[in-house]
This record gives sequence, structure tokens and C-alpha cells, in this order.
Amino acid sequence: MEQRDTRRLWQGLRTITNYQSRPRAMVSADASLADDLNSFYARFEASNNSASSPANNNTVSVAEVSSTAGDEHTLSVTEHSVRRALLRVNTRKAAGPDGISGRVLKTCANQLAPVFTTIFNLYLAESVVPACFKRSTIVPVPKNASPACMNDYRPVALTSVVMKCFERLIKDYICAFLPSSMDPLQFAYRPNRSTDDAVSQTGRQAD
Repeated sequence: MEQRDTRRLWQGLRTITNYQSRPRAMVSADASLADDLNSFYARFEASNNSASSPANNNTVSVAEVSSTAGDEHTLSVTEHSVRRALLRVNTRKAAGPDGISGRVLKTCANQLAPVFTTIFNLYLAESVVPACFKRSTIVPVPKNASPACMNDYRPVALTSVVMKCFERLIKDYICAFLPSSMDPLQFAYRPNRSTDDAVSQTGRQAD
């Protein structure tokens, strides 16, 4: 039985058709381009900061949270749920500004689960998300081979992998209390549903 080698197959097709990929143009990577991209991507944040007054800033102290948070039921996460969230991390995703890669979190999930459980529960008790979790690294990806303006760059935000795990835990908690108000014929944005289900449902209704 012959083994299927897709790589050699595509190489053979390129040789037969004399296919040649387009040469990629070198993008200027000087300091002025980085400064221009920073100003371009942060233009909305700069306008919001200038319009807001110091009294309406987004920083909330622990004392303010403790005085305003009067809920009897405080949300908390378990070590088992944190460990499961760490094991679900995609190791191919790039690390965020904190430099903590998904491979480290997944490999050391058993050792890191108790630590992050304490940290997450502390944030939930104080109702505060630290600033380090809100930061992201913006990577400009050219949309074409020869970008001519700032709009020719697609900003890709690299956020903290730990924050993604934290958000997933909170999302699962919130979704557990949401009523099932979705239409049974809705297939988009639902787990284990696809366009094939919509097509098969339409075919049954047509019959």
C-alpha cells in the first residue's frame, strides 16, 4: 500500500505547472514606523483619556470595592476548574505581554493550579482586574505585500494567556445562570452546531 505524501504531491504540481510564489516585499522596520503605528492604533484611547476627567478614571481602590460590594454570594473558582482551564490552553497561541506561554501553563497545570486559584479568588473577592491583565501587545500584520498606509496593517492583539483562562472561568459561571432563550433553529454561535445541521434541518422541512 502506497503512503500518501501530500508534501511531495504539491511539490510535483508546482514543478509541472511551473508555479512560482510572488516575492514578498521587505517592509521598513525603522523607529518612525513603530511610532506612527503606536499613534495610529492608540488614537481612540488618547481621545478618551483627554475627554475624561481625573475624577472619572477607571482605577478603583480596594477600599471602594469593599464598601460598595454588598453581595452575599461571592463568586469563587475551584482548583479543579482552574486546572481544567489550564489544560485546555492552546499551546500554539503566542504569549502576551507577561511572557507566560501556553505551553508552560499546560505542562505545569498541576503545580500552577493552586497558585492561580488563590490569585483568581482574590481578584473576585475585591472585584478588581489588575492592570497587567488588561495590557496587550499589538503586532501589525501587513494586509498586502506592499503596504502604503496605516490602514494596510492589520493589528493583532496578543493578550495574556492567564487572563484568557480567567475569562473562560467567568464565562462558564455566567452562562450557567443564563436562561435557555435561544431559538431551537439557531445554529450560529452554539456549541456542537454547524451549517450541516442547518442544511439537514432545511431538507427535512422541505420534505
